[in-house]
Amino acid sequence: MKIVIIGGGNMGKSFAQSFLNANLIAYKDLFIVEKNEQQIAILKQEGIQNIETAIHSFIESMDIIILATKPQDASVIFDDIRPFIQEKQIVLSIMAGVSIQTIQESLNTKKVVRCMPNLPCQIGLGVTGFLMDNSIEQVQSTYILQLLNTTGIAIALKEEDQLNAITAISGSGPAYVFYFMQSMVEQAKNYGFSEKDAEKIVAQTFLGAVELFLKNDLSNQEWIQRVASKGGTTEAAISIFNQNNIAKSIQDGLDAALNRSRALSNK
Repeated sequence: MKIVIIGGGNMGKSFAQSFLNANLIAYKDLFIVEKNEQQIAILKQEGIQNIETAIHSFIESMDIIILATKPQDASVIFDDIRPFIQEKQIVLSIMAGVSIQTIQESLNTKKVVRCMPNLPCQIGLGVTGFLMDNSIEQVQSTYILQLLNTTGIAIALKEEDQLNAITAISGSGPAYVFYFMQSMVEQAKNYGFSEKDAEKIVAQTFLGAVELFLKNDLSNQEWIQRVASKGGTTEAAISIFNQNNIAKSIQDGLDAALNRSRALSNK
């Protein structure tokens, strides 16, 4: 398989590193299109040598074309690569808000995969929701799934609107976690801890809680009950959260993110 990633920014670079680290592709078969000289230097430091500064006929020999550019650049990218698209090729897009139909019509091809990765993909702990056109063969879809799983976990979606939903949950999700963490950090500082110690305490608390959840079969509610003894400190905190309807606020926030994602997709 030969793969070209159009766009060598953070996400494009992360995908490249993940594919290479998993030995799913050889260095000689991976190409990146990137114009920025500073980013090119970073890519070369990672051992990636097949770097093109413009789209040209070499695209014709690629098996998979990954679109990792900003969605506002989509129309220009489509114009550039359209002359070189082959019927057998798979186009995988991580451009937010650009529909499968738009990509198919813009490139005159059917074999399109659209996916939504999140920031932790950069360290191999991401979530990527994806949707494939049914024209993609089983062998090809299996390989695509293997590629996406190198960045964390890949979730197959049933319909395109679920890309908006997964954007609201996992795409924006890291910011929700950081928001909650920062609230705890600020209060720890109010209790007299240094900022460094406060950040350590909070980060390790989140890390430990997630690991406990992943390594056991208990639900979140069951874990809450295990930590929150009757009349204890945890119960006192959870009581305030419930009084302020924090769970509903979080869910309302996800709804706002979902609606915004849908609005952007319809532009």
